[in-house]
Amino acid sequence: MNAAIEPTASVRTRQFPPFSLTRLLRTVFDPQPGERVCVLIDLEDPAEIAGFHFLQNPDLSIQRHAHDVVYQGLRHGTMADLGLEGGEMFAYAITGGSNLDLPEKGFATDGREIDLVEDVYKKYTLVLCVSTYSATAPLTAFAKQFGFRGATMHGMNQIILSSGLAVDYFEVSKQAEKLRLGMTRAEWVEIDFAFEENSYTLHLDLAEQEAQKSHGLCRGGPDIANLPAGEIYYVPASAAGEFPHKYEDGTIAVMTVENCRVQRATLLRGNQATVDEHNAKLQSDPVTGELGELGFGTQELPVSGRDIQDEKILGTMHVATGRSDHLGGRLTPDLFANKKNATHDDILFSPSKTPEINVPQVRMRRDGRTEVLIENFAPAVYMRELLRD
Repeated sequence: MNAAIEPTASVRTRQFPPFSLTRLLRTVFDPQPGERVCVLIDLEDPAEIAGFHFLQNPDLSIQRHAHDVVYQGLRHGTMADLGLEGGEMFAYAITGGSNLDLPEKGFATDGREIDLVEDVYKKYTLVLCVSTYSATAPLTAFAKQFGFRGATMHGMNQIILSSGLAVDYFEVSKQAEKLRLGMTRAEWVEIDFAFEENSYTLHLDLAEQEAQKSHGLCRGGPDIANLPAGEIYYVPASAAGEFPHKYEDGTIAVMTVENCRVQRATLLRGNQATVDEHNAKLQSDPVTGELGELGFGTQELPVSGRDIQDEKILGTMHVATGRSDHLGGRLTPDLFANKKNATHDDILFSPSKTPEINVPQVRMRRDGRTEVLIENFAPAVYMRELLRD
């Protein structure tokens, strides 16, 4: 790894308090006595939640954390500490994609088939979802419709439990607000990329919108906290340019962006079939290429191997394609040609996720001045000064 983009010493040496479910829920939600809480998980066969049969599968580490840490934590201390009621666990069928709509039915631990609307969304005021794929977008819509609050904690692992879910979210919110105030109402952001000998630039028009923050606090009306939190984000008004993208199989291609959408992918290294499949999807369902988010991490956290935490690390940035309604954008699931394509897919750039791709510089135009935000995956002077105030 290039020394210029290694994690800072403060990230490597930062100490976190032991994880406490009681502290997390008290900080995030400020729950009132009598509120009803439940846990949601996803399974290939949701009927396997009956009698907790899924615990026999050693590959289901996320769901085991949901059971051992959240479900058991609620029933053996946290509910009593906070005066909560309920504590049940339910399962739904795994969706297969980030932020796809959830199924209508699920199962309870006693083997009953349930209706998620009637048996969960209408009956609980706090819904804790620990899943394989993010459910933030659909649960945000249901929360606003039925009046509950909740948290999505997909990809939960031990590193996340001992760091990103162990932090003080009052402090996370405070730090995120410092960055938000210094980045809000930006005219545009430009990101420079370098892959091998090639350079690319992506220009994102932000139309002087108010920057938003994911800060982990959900203490007011109906909403969903996506945890771990800690980012500043925008829904781009438009975008154009190019950026390299690393697929799950390691293939790297350059994305050509026009009118805020990825129009085509061109192979740089790896498997041409992977790129061909992506191009076919872009042609058959063009909105899948729409850039619906630009995000910046705000926290000093260890790399977890899960994007949900790693995109919150200060010095990283991500763009996302697809669904954006949960962020205040216009792209809803009904606008996709195929409902299975209605995902919100974060594309993270970081030393751990994309070591082959460097980001020499990220610039922001705001108040008639161009400020450098990030250089080589490290916060530049402007960002550092915002956090120091």
